Amino acid sequence: MLEPVNFRGTTSVQVLIRLAEERGMPATETLEGTGLRPLAALEAATPVSVAHELRIVANVVSRFGREPGLGIEAARRRRVPLFGPWGLALLGSRSLREIVAVTRYLDRTVSSTALSLETDEREARIVFDPSITSPVVRAFLAERYLAGVPAVSRALFDHVIPVRRVTFRHPGPRDTVRYRRTFGVEPVFGAGVDSLVFDRAHLDMPLPRPHDWARGLCEQLCRELLNRRRVRTGVAGTVRDLLIRDPARLPDQTAVAGALFMSPRTLSRRLNEEGTSFRALLDEVREVVADELLAHTPMTTEHLATRLGYSEAASFIRAFRRWKGCPPQEFRARLERPSPRLAVAG
Repeated sequence: MLEPVNFRGTTSVQVLIRLAEERGMPATETLEGTGLRPLAALEAATPVSVAHELRIVANVVSRFGREPGLGIEAARRRRVPLFGPWGLALLGSRSLREIVAVTRYLDRTVSSTALSLETDEREARIVFDPSITSPVVRAFLAERYLAGVPAVSRALFDHVIPVRRVTFRHPGPRDTVRYRRTFGVEPVFGAGVDSLVFDRAHLDMPLPRPHDWARGLCEQLCRELLNRRRVRTGVAGTVRDLLIRDPARLPDQTAVAGALFMSPRTLSRRLNEEGTSFRALLDEVREVVADELLAHTPMTTEHLATRLGYSEAASFIRAFRRWKGCPPQEFRARLERPSPRLAVAG
């Protein structure tokens, strides 16, 4: 039985079990060699390790690896996590560059470095690293990783990545319908690299606003987290609600004052009467989002700084020290505890 280390959620495993069952493979066979039980594998609280998932992928690929675009189908079925810290991270993305950065953390079956971003004067390339997994599952994972970026972008923003070309190391199948539907182009198979290529100009273009329902989920989470610390009413409560309305764009005081049909000076006076300030409310929002992302995602300090509207990581680190008395990475290290050795079968 594999040792369960680097515990993760069961979402990907659930997708694999259902894919296999639809093709006639019982869950017991899909989970062979993991020690996981079928019912437990479908429960969100079950500890599932990277080694578990890789074994499950290998089991599925050994039976159905000849099916064209199986990894792409798995990516299509994978639910984008909109509620919770990953929703904050994804919906806070302001550009395709940030979507790529978050997505590479989101799908960590192999490693958070499985996807890398390369650029030259004309093109940007999302590249899957073939050296960090076995040849048995490489094609499946390359398809799933590369298809994940446009899937996330489309789900949240209806934004279609204008793909120039897609290349895969594995041989091409006769039927490429799934590939063309996902990427919009005919892939090049038998290439020297697994990559998704698009015009560099699109990398830092602002994304459209996310769907209202998606923003609503993110706003709800932020409000719940903030209210646990301090309930705000009056003008302060309204200002805080405006600050969390759009997860990718924290408005400044002038914009908030305009939304409330008052001048920035009047807003400052009204907040002062309630014992607070715009700066204090902005810090409240930034602190609670930083806490959530540091505790539940592996996002870097640089990515967090960008997500929270800081022009540089140093400014975010100074602010975080003011809130917590320590830098962000020290705060994260304090939260980490050794995972207990949990039995997943018995």
